[in-house]
Amino acid sequence: MHRVERGVDPRFELGAVLALRDRERPQLFTAVKGHDMPVIGNIMNSRERVARLLGVEKPRLHQVILEALGKPVQPVLVDEAPVQEVVHGNDIDLGRILPVPTWFEHEAGPYITAGVIVAKDPETGRRNVSIARLRLEGGGRVLVGIARNHHLNLLAEKARKLGQKLPIAVAIGNHPAVLLGSQMYLGLGDDEYDVVGGLLGEPLELVHCRTVPLEVPAGAEIVLEGHIDNADPIEEGDVSEFHGFYVRYGAGTGGAITCVTHRRDTTYQAILPGYASEHCLLGALAIEAVTCQALQRAIPSVRRVLVTDGGMGRLHAIISMHRPRLGEGKRAIILAMGQVNLFKLVTVVEDDIDPEDPVAVEWSLAARFRGHEDMVILPGMKADRCDPVHENLTITKIGLVACTRPGDGERNSLSEFASAPEDILSSVRARLQEY
Repeated sequence: MHRVERGVDPRFELGAVLALRDRERPQLFTAVKGHDMPVIGNIMNSRERVARLLGVEKPRLHQVILEALGKPVQPVLVDEAPVQEVVHGNDIDLGRILPVPTWFEHEAGPYITAGVIVAKDPETGRRNVSIARLRLEGGGRVLVGIARNHHLNLLAEKARKLGQKLPIAVAIGNHPAVLLGSQMYLGLGDDEYDVVGGLLGEPLELVHCRTVPLEVPAGAEIVLEGHIDNADPIEEGDVSEFHGFYVRYGAGTGGAITCVTHRRDTTYQAILPGYASEHCLLGALAIEAVTCQALQRAIPSVRRVLVTDGGMGRLHAIISMHRPRLGEGKRAIILAMGQVNLFKLVTVVEDDIDPEDPVAVEWSLAARFRGHEDMVILPGMKADRCDPVHENLTITKIGLVACTRPGDGERNSLSEFASAPEDILSSVRARLQEY
């Protein structure tokens, strides 16, 4: 961890440091102007660091996330937690209590970006855990940016139709498993806390909130308690997205924070939004795991799904398959695009290719891809509103199958890698340091 002891302004300057050290060590800002509370960022900005924080070896990270999806562990309640050592309950002024950064030039205010939002279905009582951006509007008032199809918005809309506001709790400063679990694409009513328990290998400890009927991670640093109201829209204006551009989504959802609790010696966690490594990777890890799980149910030869950095952690995917039969690669492409509406370029490679190595993937395209037969072009497909080049919410989606075919070895001697005899190669490999 790198300690930034020089005074830093939370308005633009703090975010600029995180951006310029995007893939470096986590940054701890100990002297944030106007605040006593330190700020930490760039914590989960690489696969290596995420694996280390979860206590696993990097090659096993993908499998560990898949296992957590398949073997969830329900949380447990505790009676008290350090996150409630300090309580603010009157005349809440979030801008005074928390060092929330203002990130980008054309955004209208400071945004909370690492807040894990907890809510419950007002009809069924089932829990939902997710992340959405919260803009400070003065005092305890907030704007929450939620896509219409996101489960949090569906719950808020249910509450509106019942003539109610939707209680929420926002946990900031969480275990990495909580952040990652909150990003899983689960069914409405499925509890993301169960996946967090699967990642931890033990139940996540929760504590009851002070003023709302919700439970939050006992290990969190800070919790905001309040409500959102779909009958109270607030125009958002320009806001950054994962692709790095500004977008205008129209009105966000209004709400209010009426209670804040935190540890006595607490640290505020921030995630640099926009096209930043931590922001993109959190989404990518969750999307690829959920997609891989769905594909493996239908096509057992699927080994892994990788959502790429260059694809902004959302739009491009690589599917690794073991000796796919004719047509299976294209089927995997179609299923993946059906599973994740964001995908618009999906490449299929065999499992002898490391999907994390862009050179190896490109080699596979050069050596195995036949443009006249192995390309899938799907014009006029439904796009997500986040896509930077959609037209009327449609986009052309493309799939590429870069795999060998049965009979390639017999038809073309160039299909076999050239190498020294295997016994010689193995002997040299074992004693390479001697050469």
